[in-house]
Amino acid sequence: MQIYLLIGLGIIILLVLASCVKIVPQAYAYVVERLGGYQGTWSVGVHLKVPLVDKIARKVVLKEQVVDFAPQPVITKDNVTMRIDTVVFYQITDPKLYAYGVENPIMAIENLTATTLRNIIGDLELDETLTSREIINTKMRVSLDTATDPWGIKVNRVELKNIIPPAAIQDAMEKQMKAERERREAILIAEGQKKSAILVAEGKKESAILEAQADKESQILRAEAKKEATIKEAEGQAEAILSIQKANAEGIRMLNDSDPGKGVIQLKSLEAFAKAADGKATKIIIPSEIQGLAGLVKSLTEVGAKDEL
Repeated sequence: MQIYLLIGLGIIILLVLASCVKIVPQAYAYVVERLGGYQGTWSVGVHLKVPLVDKIARKVVLKEQVVDFAPQPVITKDNVTMRIDTVVFYQITDPKLYAYGVENPIMAIENLTATTLRNIIGDLELDETLTSREIINTKMRVSLDTATDPWGIKVNRVELKNIIPPAAIQDAMEKQMKAERERREAILIAEGQKKSAILVAEGKKESAILEAQADKESQILRAEAKKEATIKEAEGQAEAILSIQKANAEGIRMLNDSDPGKGVIQLKSLEAFAKAADGKATKIIIPSEIQGLAGLVKSLTEVGAKDEL
């Protein structure tokens, strides 16, 4: 009987000792209390606690965590009520402050987020709220990070997930966006028509310029051709005159070389006079040399007539 009691007591002691051995995993921290007061914070590794004296008050996750808060009603500077939901990325940096700083850290962050968001949006108008997400995110993060430092929490990022304006505002915004799209479409069509008209005008201008240049070149070519033809004709006439002059000069030279007598010259003169007399001239001036020759011919004619008698 005593043996069973000893065995049972030994088992109980082993179980108590095993329960006193604690292993803290990665990215966790344990807040340990001794007799109801803070004793220390266990980090990663194996730890032993005093049985019935030490107690693990809180297991703290050190990884970055994300919490998505429900949409909160806010009022803008121009009295427009809208609903905005936020997403907060936070991380616990001091497990002791997190365990003892605030009763419910998540609820505290949610309420702090709502009040901070109302303060920031209250200084902005509707259009600024819709276009200033980055500014609102930055202001929210700085304000929340400062407020949560005593709780051992660091706020890394704050994002506005959705901004939900009233239905009437949404309809007006959709109409405005539609009008803006139609205006841009009309501008694009007008710009396209303008560019098309400019291109057509430039094409006509270039075509007219090319036609004028072609006409100019054609006239120049015709003028040059006419000029060359006139030059060639003049050169041909000059060559013909030169050939005639050369022929006359050659005839005179040959005549001089033949040394004609006075009678031959008078005879040639008479032939020339006969040719001149065959013309239509009403008056003929007869040189004295030809007059003498004519008298000689007449005398010879008379002598011949007497001989025949």
